[in-house]
Amino acid sequence: MKQFLIFIRKEFAHVLRDRKTLLILFGMPVVQILIFGFALTNEVKDARIVIMDQANDAASRQIISRIEASRYFELDKAVRSNQEMKEALKRGEIRLAVIFPANFYYNLVHQHDARIQIIADATDPNSATTLTSYISSIIQDYQTDFNKNNNIPYRIAPEVRFLYNPELKGAPNYVPGVMALVLMLVCVMMTAVSIVKEKETGTMEILLVSPFSPLKVIVAKAVPYLILSLVNVISILLLSVFVLNLPVNGSILLLFAESTLFIITCLTIGIFISVKTDTMQMAMLISLMGMMLPTILFSGFMFPIENMPVALQVISNIIPAKWYYIIVKDIMIKGLGFGAIWKETLILTGITTIMLIISLKSFKIRLS
Repeated sequence: MKQFLIFIRKEFAHVLRDRKTLLILFGMPVVQILIFGFALTNEVKDARIVIMDQANDAASRQIISRIEASRYFELDKAVRSNQEMKEALKRGEIRLAVIFPANFYYNLVHQHDARIQIIADATDPNSATTLTSYISSIIQDYQTDFNKNNNIPYRIAPEVRFLYNPELKGAPNYVPGVMALVLMLVCVMMTAVSIVKEKETGTMEILLVSPFSPLKVIVAKAVPYLILSLVNVISILLLSVFVLNLPVNGSILLLFAESTLFIITCLTIGIFISVKTDTMQMAMLISLMGMMLPTILFSGFMFPIENMPVALQVISNIIPAKWYYIIVKDIMIKGLGFGAIWKETLILTGITTIMLIISLKSFKIRLS
């Protein structure tokens, strides 16, 4: 019994000495609980919308004041025309537009019927449905209060229009997200594990004393995964077009070019992980837990980023999958060109460059 207790104490000592193990055992569960607690919600808050009041009468102003008072919406006052509204929807700067037609109050009082047009970006069907229901509820509340003071019932009918995904299918939202998740996991994990495996088996030292430079060694390890990942992109696109009936509305060449850039970004992250770890188990664990959860939580395809606290919204900006998800939606669903995604492309290029420089600076020429 005494020897058994000594053995238990020894194991405790091993665990407490290893900082990485302590981080995995205690730090990661706490972080997951906090992040999931903030991110797991179907409620949409602070969604940027625009209101175009062509009536500018008492009824429209009262409804607008109710919308402004709601915590679900943040009004964008920079959009002033229909063309600017359409461009803002294309660029993803606003999620929804509310248009009051001329003579809104006159039609409501004299014809007992008035209409409001609601235009929503339905590339994310869940958020579009939620936002339109919020607006419809505010309009319904105003209509109820208005009818209390009148003997004749008056009706306000919202006319809802969903752009880019009128049938509210889930595929336009999940296909770009799945592409980001699959490429991130495959590229990062396989690259990290393959390079660390060379360290564990001792073959990395042989490679380093060969005429190859360290950069060539790393590139040679990454190229096969670049090719395999491009095959993954092709297979996902074929499934989305022929099985899910989701066509590619934009340039396929541009989509492939952006996918190649994202794959290279993921490969550099995998190289960075391999440089900082010495065992395949640790490299695999960091790749899975460190990449899968941020991709699911902070890319925007499962949980709206604007729902999260400001600190988490800032963190989401360093997640490459977020920017690739935006790029794929803009090209594949909205049919936009490079002019709409240059910022996201520049961010991915910057992340790739920074990670590659850090990895090369940290790469040890001698392993022993």
